[in-house]
Amino acid sequence: MYAVIATGGKQYRVAVGDIIQVEKLDKEEGSSFDFENVLMVGSGESVKIGAPYVTGSQVTAIVKSQMRGEKIEIMKFRRRKHHQKRTGHRQYLTKIEITGITA
Repeated sequence: MYAVIATGGKQYRVAVGDIIQVEKLDKEEGSSFDFENVLMVGSGESVKIGAPYVTGSQVTAIVKSQMRGEKIEIMKFRRRKHHQKRTGHRQYLTKIEITGITA
């Protein structure tokens, strides 16, 4: 069984036991919570697609850790103008483990 959830402006295809990194969630490490924004639930041949969400379905997850992602370097450069600027960004992430899918 698998599901497609929406969080942090992105969509993720998840199954029970998956460990994924999502945008930072305000949850404690080790706490359990539910995703209510389930876009699709599938099991073999049967697939339920929501409009926009599947009613009565939820995905349960446990927070493994709070972390930061890889550094992204941004270089702005103007040719022939003697101007260059280098900055960077590290996104805050939450590592979660999917423990259950209820259709």
